[in-house]
Amino acid sequence: MTKLIIAATAALLAACGGTAGQAQPEGRAVAGDPVETRAANGADQAPAFAGQTRVPEMKANVAYVVGDYVTGLEKPWGLAFLPSGALLISEKPGRLRVFENGRLSPPVTGLPPIDLRGQGGLLGLTIDPAFARNGLVYFAYSQGDAAGMTNTAVARGKLVTGAAPRLENVKLIWRQAPTLKSTMHYGGRLVFARDGKLLVTTGDRSIPDGRMQAQRMDGALGKVVRINADGSIPKDNPFVGRAGVPAEIWSIGHRNIQAAALNPRTGDLWEVEHGTRGGDELNIARKGRDYGWPTIAYGIEYQGVPITGGITAKAGMEQPVYYWDPVIAASGMAFYDANLVPAWKGSLFVGGLAPKYLTRLTLDGDRVVGEERLLTEVGERLRDVIVGPDGALYLATDNDKGRVLRVAPK
Repeated sequence: MTKLIIAATAALLAACGGTAGQAQPEGRAVAGDPVETRAANGADQAPAFAGQTRVPEMKANVAYVVGDYVTGLEKPWGLAFLPSGALLISEKPGRLRVFENGRLSPPVTGLPPIDLRGQGGLLGLTIDPAFARNGLVYFAYSQGDAAGMTNTAVARGKLVTGAAPRLENVKLIWRQAPTLKSTMHYGGRLVFARDGKLLVTTGDRSIPDGRMQAQRMDGALGKVVRINADGSIPKDNPFVGRAGVPAEIWSIGHRNIQAAALNPRTGDLWEVEHGTRGGDELNIARKGRDYGWPTIAYGIEYQGVPITGGITAKAGMEQPVYYWDPVIAASGMAFYDANLVPAWKGSLFVGGLAPKYLTRLTLDGDRVVGEERLLTEVGERLRDVIVGPDGALYLATDNDKGRVLRVAPK
């Protein structure tokens, strides 16, 4: 199957043309000066440890080609490959599509009502670890009512493919509370852990009331949530049995997590959350930990003033593994554990919205030691990135005329 996918995608790339990446032939990585040369917004802030920001540029020296894999999309948000090799795509305006054998399906029917205002819509998706047996697809989306109250929600349904694809037996399995009058910061990435539990990333909903709730324990705003595949609560969650605390909470103190992936080496959930002006954070979301937002943060407010108390560290609150100031506006991330590009093995790829490039991080255990910017020649907002079954990278572009790009060795 993998050989067939490689052959098919290579043929499509040849048919569509491709853009050569700006890289030298593959070879030994060499560290240089940091890739970021602009002044930091938090000019008086110092990292908590060496290598927490602006590590040296470290090029993998991989010559790559970028080509269209899927076109005709509108603001694609999430990507997931099925065991058959078909690609499942969520579009922010509330559509789910299947791309298979070179053809894009009509919208999948059976989705629940979705609130499309602001940053809302159909968001991240994933498939069940036992998809080959049960056909279950999980998707995050924004709910809303006529009064303007909104929240993040997660549902699942059985995907039936074919000429008229549909979802059957759709069930709401998790709903964020409290609801707020905001159309921003929904989070929305879904990741299955090794133990079969579903990890859901959320946001603080941006407005002041939601922001402060990231530190409050009576709601699921600004949290990572952990549930069973059917929506029930795992008995080993950190706050099970604590009065007044939603039992689904896994970690707290997050701003707006739009990038998340499981580290194949450790099984930990790594995530990147949006900062304000500066302070995009790469975190390892561990059980019961507090990641500080908005009490501690790097960067400054959009208006140019300090965030909360203007501090970047406090006892009992976790430091980010890495942070960017200015931000990369991260969305979508993937660990590279395939064999197609040996020089990328062990790298972490993070999509970028505002700066319009793909960030590749070189890791040493749980530390970032090198950074490289790729796809600068594409010049498009990158909403999601995944590794395909053929070992190539697949990226969703956040455009009204959106597409899925395939990035493979030249």
